[in-house]
Amino acid sequence: MSTTSNIAGPGIDPINGTVDPHAVTISGLVLNPLYAPDDLPTSLQNYDRDIANPGQYPYTRGLFPQGYRTRLWTMRQFAGFGSADDTNQRFKYILAQTKTKTAANTGLSTAFDLPTLMGRDSDDILSMGEVGKCGVAIDTIEDMHRLYADIPIDQVTVSQTINGPAAVIWAMYLAMAKQRNISWDTLGGTLQNDILKEFHAQNEFIYPPEASTKLVVDTIEFQSTHVPRWNSVSISGYHIREAGSSATQELAFTLRDGMEYVEACLLRGLDIDQFAPRLSFFFNAHNEFFEEIAKLRAARRIWARMMRERYGAKNERSWFMKTHVQTAGCSLTEQQPYNNIVRVAYQAMAGVLGGCQSLHTDSMDETLGLPTEQAVTIALRTQQILAHETGVTRTTDPLGGSYFMEALTDKVEAEALAYIEEIDNMGRGPWKPEHATTSSIDDGGCVNGIHKGYFRRQIAEASYRFSEECEAGDRIIVGVNEYIDPNEDRQVEILTISEQVETDQVARLKDFKDRRDPAAVNSALDAIRNAARNDENVMPTLVQGALANCTLGEMVQALADIYGRYTGGPEW
Repeated sequence: MSTTSNIAGPGIDPINGTVDPHAVTISGLVLNPLYAPDDLPTSLQNYDRDIANPGQYPYTRGLFPQGYRTRLWTMRQFAGFGSADDTNQRFKYILAQTKTKTAANTGLSTAFDLPTLMGRDSDDILSMGEVGKCGVAIDTIEDMHRLYADIPIDQVTVSQTINGPAAVIWAMYLAMAKQRNISWDTLGGTLQNDILKEFHAQNEFIYPPEASTKLVVDTIEFQSTHVPRWNSVSISGYHIREAGSSATQELAFTLRDGMEYVEACLLRGLDIDQFAPRLSFFFNAHNEFFEEIAKLRAARRIWARMMRERYGAKNERSWFMKTHVQTAGCSLTEQQPYNNIVRVAYQAMAGVLGGCQSLHTDSMDETLGLPTEQAVTIALRTQQILAHETGVTRTTDPLGGSYFMEALTDKVEAEALAYIEEIDNMGRGPWKPEHATTSSIDDGGCVNGIHKGYFRRQIAEASYRFSEECEAGDRIIVGVNEYIDPNEDRQVEILTISEQVETDQVARLKDFKDRRDPAAVNSALDAIRNAARNDENVMPTLVQGALANCTLGEMVQALADIYGRYTGGPEW
C-alpha cells in the first residue's frame, strides 16, 4: 500500500526518516514517485459513497453531470480603481472584451479602496493618501449610481469584495437599484461579506467578532427573504492563502468559517434550507497544480457531508459548494513579470479542472501596481483560450479515477478534517440540534479561535516554512531564486492613480452633504443605532439610511456606536 503521509514541516518520510524535498507539496504532503493499483485509495474502493459520478452526492467530481459541456464557468474579472467613473469605464471595457456572438459570459467583480474597506469616508483624516489607490472610492448612493451607470445590473451578475462594512455597501447597492426601479428579484451577484477571515488574515475588520458575525447573519436573513438570486456571503479562503497558509489550512479554515455562519443562522432560528443554497465560496489557485485540484474536489465532498449529515439539510442545493476561484496574487513576481502570464494560465487550469463555477485570472503586472488595460486583456484572453482551445471542457472531471488524484484528494480531506475537529473543540464542539437553544455566537469555535490567536499562529508558521524552503532552494521560484537574469529590465507600463482623484472625490462628498436634508440623515442614523441596540436585523434601516443620503462612514459609525470597534486581543 501507499506510504504517502501528511507531515508538518520540511518533509520526513515515516519509513526511513528522509525524503527528497522536491517530493513534498507546498502543504507538506509527501508524494510517492508513482501511483498504481497497489495505491488504490479508500475512496476509489468505495466509489459510490466517496466519489460518485458528477452531479451526484457527495459531488467530489463536480456539482453538475455535464460540467462545462452545457455551461462555461463565469469569467468574473476583478476591477476597481480611482473614482466610480474610472471603474465604470473599466467595467464597460471588460464587458466589451468578453462579448461573443452568442453571449457575454461575464460577471463584474468590484474592488474597493482601503478607506471604503475600512468603512471610512474619503474626507476622513485616516483616508488621506489612500482614496482610489487600491480600488474604487464609494462614499454615497450617488457614487453607487456612477459606479454602475449604463450597466444592466438586472442582467449582469455583480460581485462586491467588501467585508467589514458589507451590510452598508450592499444596502447602498439595493437602494440604488430601488431608485432605478429595478426589482430586487432580478438582481444576481455575490457579497463577499466573510468577516471571520478578516480576523484570520486580512485585518479589514471594524467590529468585534461576535457583532461582526451577527451582521453577516443579518444579511443572510435579509437575502433569503428579499433578494432571492443573490449570494449573501462568499466564504473566502483566498485571503487566508494570500497571507501564507497552506492549501490544507486554506481549505479547513474556509469551510469551518462557513460552518460558523451556518451555526449562527441556526441560532437565529433560520431554516437551513432557506439560506444555505445561497452560500458560496472563494478559493485561491496557487502553483501546486494537482494539490489545488484536489483541494477543490475535497472541499465539495466535505461541505456536502457537513450540510447533510451534521446540519440536517434536506435540499440538495444546500449541499452544493459553489465556488469562485482566483489565481494566486501572492505567487506573482516582480522579477521577470511576463513569467506571471504562464503561472496564471496553469493556476486557472487547476481551478477549471477542480470544477469552479467562476474564475478570475490575475494580470501579470499586479505585483507592480494596478493592472493596465493590456494586462487585463491578456488575463481575460487566458480564460478564453482555456475555455475554447484546450479541450478541458469536453468531459467532466477528466482527472477523476486517477490513482494519484483520488489519493491526493483523500489526503487533503483528512488533513482538513483534522483542523476542523481542532477548531470545533475550541468552542461548543461538533454541532448538535440542542445547541440551537442552549448555545450562542460566543460559543463558536472560530470566534474562540480568533480570540486565542489560533488562526494567525497557524498561518504564520506555514508562511515561515514556505519562506525557509524558498531560501534553502528546496522550492524554486523561476526568476527569483533560480534562472535569474542579471540584465533584466523590469520596466512594464504601470497604471498610476493621480492625487486629483482624492481631491475630486472629497469635493463631490462635500457637495453631496451640502445638498441633503440633515434632519432626515439624523433620523435615519438614529434608526440604525436603535436596530443595533435592540438586536434587530439592521438591513432595513441601512437601506433607508442610504435612501436618506447617509454616507458609508456615517452608517458604519452608527453601528460602531453600539458595537464598538475592535483592535485585537492581547495575544495579537
